[in-house]
Amino acid sequence: MSQLSAAAQPAGAPRRSVDEHRRAVAALLATAPPARTESAPLVEALGRVTAAAIASPVDLPLFRNAQMDGYAVRAADVAAAGRPVAGSPDGVVVELPVVGVVAAAAGRVEPLAPGTAVRIMTGAPVPEGADAVVPVEDTRPGGSGSSVGIVRARAAGEYVRERGDDLRAGSELLPEGIRLASRHLAAIAAAGIERVAVTARTRVAVITTGAELVAPGAAPQPGQVHDANGPALVAAVTEAGAEVSYRARVGDDADELLAALDAAATVSDLILTCGGISKGDFEVVRMVLEPRGAWVGSVAMQPGGPQATAVHAGVPVVCAPGNPVSAQLTVELFVAPQLRAAAGLPPAGRERRTLTRDVRSIPGVVQLLRARAVDGGRIEPVAGPGSHLVAAMARADRIIEIPAEVERLDAGDEVRAWVL
Repeated sequence: MSQLSAAAQPAGAPRRSVDEHRRAVAALLATAPPARTESAPLVEALGRVTAAAIASPVDLPLFRNAQMDGYAVRAADVAAAGRPVAGSPDGVVVELPVVGVVAAAAGRVEPLAPGTAVRIMTGAPVPEGADAVVPVEDTRPGGSGSSVGIVRARAAGEYVRERGDDLRAGSELLPEGIRLASRHLAAIAAAGIERVAVTARTRVAVITTGAELVAPGAAPQPGQVHDANGPALVAAVTEAGAEVSYRARVGDDADELLAALDAAATVSDLILTCGGISKGDFEVVRMVLEPRGAWVGSVAMQPGGPQATAVHAGVPVVCAPGNPVSAQLTVELFVAPQLRAAAGLPPAGRERRTLTRDVRSIPGVVQLLRARAVDGGRIEPVAGPGSHLVAAMARADRIIEIPAEVERLDAGDEVRAWVL
């Protein structure tokens, strides 16, 4: 294993503000290749973003069909139905012979002769010659087993869905840039479209570093810890609408890290590393990337102060600190918003709540406190600022963001919170 040492950041070097680093990461990710387009099967298109407008190849509906279960008729034949007549509670009852049944199924439908009716089911083709459907509720049994009594007139067009009255063939079914939900998939399927051109998901490589890391499930030796960052960052990337294109865990060896970066760059639009960017003696990410032009420094936030950005083999690299909470907050604050925007997802939730207790903060630093929402629009901190408190992070459902200029907040004060 290579023995590494990292040059310390110059004493007194200015820290970036959170907003400065957010802009720097956004500018870095803007250098990624333009979004790619791919064809997705309809069954896999949920949540994807359309890469082009979709035109319907067919009329919707495909043919004239019945809106209700009932009887297809000529409106002129039933115009007298329901008119008042002495001795009849229903008024005039128009009785028509029923000459057939039309189901919602494939098959040729015979034209309707004047003075007749056919029993018809919802969605079934309306016969040529028929121009109205009388719902079952507006009928009664006829005088013979093969006739029906119509007790209410229906005008031409009533309860008939005309071909193309929803959308004409060639018209736009869905626009470009829309995130596909179940209602969109229904429309696409109704038009008979099997595959959809969508924007390809951002491909993100996740590389965790540290000789002390072992996989969850393995028995750690003295001085070793389980790799919490790998699963957390993979999940965060996926939740933000991207796909994990490469995953690696490397030790403190420069050659091993460089090989992982090279492999990741061939299949990724973004590389996300974790750990190895502080000022210790074995900061492998810093040692590999800083000589290649990386910015490695500090951001005025707690947790998550150590940060770095780079470009490797033409691919943007965002480097998060190794402490689990710092790593998760780095992705949440700087990376996930860019990935969500690229995936067509709405921004993560932000809200205002009131504190349940007093809080002190470090001047000049944006404090990010784990917290949980409680009744009455309030919010309760669940732990201190320590970046190792991963169990406390799991208990939280909010992050309180305390601005750098604020040193103290009292119970009842309003704060800005991220929804996790």
